[in-house]
Amino acid sequence: YSTFLQRAYDQIFHDVCLEGLPVVFAVDRGGIVGEDGPTHHGLFDLSYLRCIPNMVVMAPYDENELRRMLALAVSHGGPIAIRYPRGSAVGVPLEKDIRAMALGKAKVMAEGGDVLILALGGSVGAALEARAELAGEGISAAVVNCRFVKPLDAELIADRVAGTPRVVTVEENVLQGGFGSAVD
Repeated sequence: YSTFLQRAYDQIFHDVCLEGLPVVFAVDRGGIVGEDGPTHHGLFDLSYLRCIPNMVVMAPYDENELRRMLALAVSHGGPIAIRYPRGSAVGVPLEKDIRAMALGKAKVMAEGGDVLILALGGSVGAALEARAELAGEGISAAVVNCRFVKPLDAELIADRVAGTPRVVTVEENVLQGGFGSAVD
């Protein structure tokens, strides 16, 4: 669980990341966990993992991204964390070919010019739903599945931010030190 991993912070930092060891952290229950209760909400992991040297932090939107992130994690050669929420997945058909995801690369999910929504992990679905609601109000929203908190796809984000008057970040994490502050 994300909340249990924070108890091992010193070990993550000293025993894995400073040494650059090829350890994969599968961070379950990242975000709001519902009936598990507030003591189990994983709302700090993006913040405490992002600041650790040599750590890669990523969060998949769906099952195929999770599989591709696992392939990347196994081949990466350094510390890497995959954060995923509690509960069921999106339910997409599984790809037969599992290839490693490119490190630090975001994906544009939808185009739009009035607002840019930068989302991460399970929040991508909520961002796409918000886009549909905004369209009903005559507002055109772009949605980017950022996938990585560290490293960020700074080039894609900067290009999109430059051409959009409003930017919103969406994540299930505390504000300070999380995905939104990485984009800031």
